[in-house]
Amino acid sequence: PNNLKALYKRIKHYQRLLARKRVANGKKATQANNYVKTRAKLQRDYRKVASIQHDIVQKFTTMLVNNYDRIAIEDLAVKQMQMSHVASKGLHRSMFGYFKQVLKYKCEWYGKELILADRYYPSTQRCSQCGHVKIGADKVGLDGNKKHGTKHNEYICYECGAVMERDENAVRNLLALL
Repeated sequence: PNNLKALYKRIKHYQRLLARKRVANGKKATQANNYVKTRAKLQRDYRKVASIQHDIVQKFTTMLVNNYDRIAIEDLAVKQMQMSHVASKGLHRSMFGYFKQVLKYKCEWYGKELILADRYYPSTQRCSQCGHVKIGADKVGLDGNKKHGTKHNEYICYECGAVMERDENAVRNLLALL
């Protein structure tokens, strides 16, 4: 949402201000009135962001549970996915762990079935048409496949020749678990 983007921008601004004050004044900075005011504004914006994120997750999980009897998600190893500081920020903001936790308790509450695919289930490496699983140098990573020159978002099966979006292939494989 746009309001989140504005809040992230403001948080970045306040963090920069506080860092500058600490560099200039050292330990004395934390006792200055302007520093305390700026820190209060930063904390206010952090609370707003958390509130918006929690609201989005609650509404989305409620919609999922109300519309579907069986829900399948992957149990992702988020720590290993945090490759760069840019990707890690996005992964942290997406709140995978909180999403899974909320979806779990809502499925139990409403009597729906939640299927968790094992974190080692090769949903992005298995062909949804023929079942061939890519291994070794044939695997498709977040940066694509160097050996075959494919992009990260395309899936090409080297057995049957199927060509599709990587996410679409993963969804089909997760649906096969149902």
